Amino acid sequence: MALHHAEPRASHTAPVPPRVKAVVFDRYGPADVLRAIDLPMPQAGPGEIRVRVRAAGVRPGDIALRRGPGANDAARGDALTAFPRRLGNEFAGVVDQLGDGVRDFALGDEVMGWAAAMSYAEALTVPVAQVVRKPLTMSWAVAGALPSTGQSAHAALRELRVSAGETVLIHGAASGIGSVAVQLARIWGARVIASAAAADHDYLHSLGAHPVGDGEAGIAQARALAPRGMDAVFDACGEETFADWIGMGADAARIVTLCDCERTRRLGLRTLRSQRSRERLAELASLHERHGLLVHVREMFPLTRAAEAHRAVERGPARGKVVLMVYEAIPLPLLRLSA
Repeated sequence: MALHHAEPRASHTAPVPPRVKAVVFDRYGPADVLRAIDLPMPQAGPGEIRVRVRAAGVRPGDIALRRGPGANDAARGDALTAFPRRLGNEFAGVVDQLGDGVRDFALGDEVMGWAAAMSYAEALTVPVAQVVRKPLTMSWAVAGALPSTGQSAHAALRELRVSAGETVLIHGAASGIGSVAVQLARIWGARVIASAAAADHDYLHSLGAHPVGDGEAGIAQARALAPRGMDAVFDACGEETFADWIGMGADAARIVTLCDCERTRRLGLRTLRSQRSRERLAELASLHERHGLLVHVREMFPLTRAAEAHRAVERGPARGKVVLMVYEAIPLPLLRLSA
């Protein structure tokens, strides 16, 4: 008997457009290089699902990718790079097509996950190993902002071996990664000293942390709160100024930074590397359900205003995350009723 390759199972509950919008850039540069274009609707391959995206987090790494290589490497980078390029590593949305062999998900499932340089789009395809179900109590914006950001914070604290009863310094604690790290450390029973701008101190208090300033005064405040030093230190800012915080008493093996720069390398500090897994993301979803783990969303922009979203991130360190939203179209009969 002949065997036939199964066609992807597509949703029959909503029309599937032949093309979808995605944000791209044709050259490195400022936020203005971003533009939305129409691309063919992607098709899920074996072991993949297609997701109609509802939200996509905007990460500092997206800004770095858009800006491109440094001035000394610009020519080489342009020569090796195929444009147009896409952006976005974290997303949430609704499954509307199942590839051959997919059994873990059903059409209509609400999911969140990660996909390298793909999520600034109305639809994407992704291996099922990079997706988990979105908790029903989690908003679309939070679900779109958590997958990469949350996994980075989780990986950092696991690498630091943070445990109950320890004192942890989190530098840049009000950022997306920093605020998730604060919540995780508190859930795991650690005492958290959190550096941030004064405007974010009440917010960090609400997460159970002891906030201190993010400048020289903050260093003195942190020393006063932990005169014996820190058990572990996590730099969630990724800026060279973090080096000023290193004398907080933690062993070098228990200091992790997001800053991959000459100064931190010279000091022998470890830079956090990507450690994403479906199991790690599933644990974050479970921690949301059991402990209310969230990432703060400070601004939301429609997908087609990605340049504005990038400029919001580029204004500098601020509380939480910026998110791109893909809003569902209002059915025509409802529009007529509201007219």
